Amino acid sequence: MLVTIDPGSEEPLFEQLAAGIRREAATGQLRPGERLPTARELAASLGMNLHTVLRAYQDLREEGLIDMRRGRGAVVTDAAAHWQSLSREIDDLVERARALGISADTLGSLVKEAFR
Repeated sequence: MLVTIDPGSEEPLFEQLAAGIRREAATGQLRPGERLPTARELAASLGMNLHTVLRAYQDLREEGLIDMRRGRGAVVTDAAAHWQSLSREIDDLVERARALGISADTLGSLVKEAFR
């Protein structure tokens, strides 16, 4: 697993970490059933607080992307396959928007509007 964190970013570290794990699931680098490093291991390797990693893992658990069990650690759920499919669909949507001359901001607004 390769997640990069920018300590100088305004985005909180736990959000950066969760986003990195989501990205890896969406691109297929993390697969269903795959174990994530323990929170302690990940905190040590990234040089961050254990509670920061636990917060990211908790957010991902609430989204259904990982499952956390005592003694088993954090495991990627079957939802990762859906994230991969959605990622491909997003790539297709972005390609179509570019072909139509639609800006990223406009496309983002259209997607946000669709969620209402």
